[in-house]
Amino acid sequence: MTSKLSPRRRRRVSVPCLLVLIALSTVFGLLMADLRSIDPSPKLQIREKTLEILEKEDFSANSTVSKLEEADAGKKCATVEEMGEIFRRGYVEESLRVRRIIRNHFAVNGPSRIRELTPEQFCNHGFVIGKASEAGLGNELYKILTAAALSVMLNRGKYPFGDYISYSSVSFTLKEVKHLWKQNRCLTKYGRHLTMRIDDFQKPSRTDVLCSNWREWEQPIIWFQNTTDAVAAQFFLKNVHPEMREASSNLFGRPEDLQYRANVFGELMRILISPSKDVEKAVNWALSGRRDPDIALHMRMMMNRSVRAKQAAVDCLRKAIRNLPMISKPKVVLVSDTPSMVNNIALTLEEFAEVLHFDYENFEGNISGNSNKLSIINFRTKDWGPAPRWVAFVDFFLASRAKYAVISGAHRRVGTTYAQLIAALAAAYRLDDNAPLNSSSIAFLSSFQGSLLSDGLKRQVGWGHVWNRFAGPLSCRGQPNQCAVTPVLPPGWWDGLWQSPIPRDAQRMEAYGMKLTGFGTFDDSHLNIFCKKRRNSALVAQLI
Repeated sequence: MTSKLSPRRRRRVSVPCLLVLIALSTVFGLLMADLRSIDPSPKLQIREKTLEILEKEDFSANSTVSKLEEADAGKKCATVEEMGEIFRRGYVEESLRVRRIIRNHFAVNGPSRIRELTPEQFCNHGFVIGKASEAGLGNELYKILTAAALSVMLNRGKYPFGDYISYSSVSFTLKEVKHLWKQNRCLTKYGRHLTMRIDDFQKPSRTDVLCSNWREWEQPIIWFQNTTDAVAAQFFLKNVHPEMREASSNLFGRPEDLQYRANVFGELMRILISPSKDVEKAVNWALSGRRDPDIALHMRMMMNRSVRAKQAAVDCLRKAIRNLPMISKPKVVLVSDTPSMVNNIALTLEEFAEVLHFDYENFEGNISGNSNKLSIINFRTKDWGPAPRWVAFVDFFLASRAKYAVISGAHRRVGTTYAQLIAALAAAYRLDDNAPLNSSSIAFLSSFQGSLLSDGLKRQVGWGHVWNRFAGPLSCRGQPNQCAVTPVLPPGWWDGLWQSPIPRDAQRMEAYGMKLTGFGTFDDSHLNIFCKKRRNSALVAQLI
């Protein structure tokens, strides 16, 4: 599987963009590299190590599920903290296994090998392409990572956010792939056009994510389009073809076994991206030569200054600090889209913690070669905040230095894609290759003020939000403030304990061929019938 990226201007393709190409002889090579599933088995013991970041009276990991099921017998709903209990076990064993799969993939399918193939062999390879524009950082990174999850190879060249993120040099550029296609005479000698099949995930009528066996597609390039969150790649877990389901579950785990899931996107980021030299310089300037932060607190406020959100986050932070290793004064890095919130909450935190944040107004370095390019853009101001957009990249890599916990708080939606990826990258950074399988993981915590939970998690709409798959009728109304353990890999389905869909999502899933019950279960036969009746809607573009 080879991969590819390029910002080339092309017919109706916006620039700048990121193109990820991966040789398709191993499309799903990452997924298929180890067909052992991550579901519970006699060989996979649940470790007895709990997350030290949490209350000491919590269930031990090897009894969490059984005790939860016993305690929850007869209950009709759960609080966010109760829902999060299943994630307390951590993800060390599964993440190390997935890390090995990724490494093996690179070792076997690196570009150096692909370049040495005979012309006939090269011309029979295929590629996966991922494109990202310079919009919201979290959503756009997920587009790249979803393509990487299909084959784990990133390109180099001028990428999206190229002034702020460096991409690993383990893959092809699109320019080189086209050059090799011509050099190997794929068209003139073997009659093979360089074509691209486009599958648009966000448009049910234009996606075959559930109905088709992608391993049988003949087009040299596949573009899985508009994959802006952790959900898209996990749709393959319900594909009607068994080999596709098995390949996907090998990477993401069984959707019903929420406690046995790896930090997939964090492990991909660990290998594929790093801060640019300028961003790294800004991060080091913020640290001022001091140690990395113990905890990162991300507040998604969208220009709001909610006192309740602030207080809930402070309480959640105190809870996390109580279980830290003995530290005289823990260091907390603050990240927010609303600078006034940073200043406001810092005054409270300084009573019991050393507070750190990136003060971009006093930073004298030059981050972007084009200072106007990613400065304030009016239509994104509410999303990114009033600070120049490059500040989000410094904040991202600064927060991912956290050693023990990442906490997400918000005015409305907790655990957005940005916060998810900070937690995932921090967790991957801190997981040592030789870590004991029963060692603790970085904790990802969600801070909810009670006002957000008057209708339970119903307001956590949007598939990019980490608690969306728990937002249905099994979520209790009228909850007090919550500080909940949060999945580092957001679930893509509703098969686990306490998961249920909101009506809006159930209705949306019908367009994909899934008829969900109020509790998120569905009938396989309905999807099979839907797929058999479905007309071939393949969209193919010719590049050479």
